[in-house]
Amino acid sequence: MFFPEGRIRVFLYGQAADMRQSYDGLYALARQGFEVDVLAGHMFVFINRRQTQIGYFGRT
Repeated sequence: MFFPEGRIRVFLYGQAADMRQSYDGLYALARQGFEVDVLAGHMFVFINRRQTQIGYFGRT
């Protein structure tokens, strides 16, 4: 991925996430799991238990 500003950080959630959750559910996981402002323009990446799906939210 190309980030021209160089200030975007990508955070990988270290535990399995339920991919049936909506955007709000993943947002809540990110708020609890990371000590950063989740609305600051960074990208948050989640993976399911079987490691067959990846979900993300944030800047694209």
